[in-house]
Amino acid sequence: MDMRVSLSTIIWLVVGVLIASAHHYLEKLDAIRPVVSAALAVVLWPLLLLGINLHVR
Repeated sequence: MDMRVSLSTIIWLVVGVLIASAHHYLEKLDAIRPVVSAALAVVLWPLLLLGINLHVR
């Protein structure tokens, strides 16, 4: 299987990690809910910039 990842996808994820970290989504990843919240924050980072809370309750 040839699996390619585009440069724009890598940039999107790197920016997502940086923004999720700045919004404290990457702290205390010791349970499933914080991990899911962090994954959502990384992928959906533009919503964080709009002020939407992605913490899973």
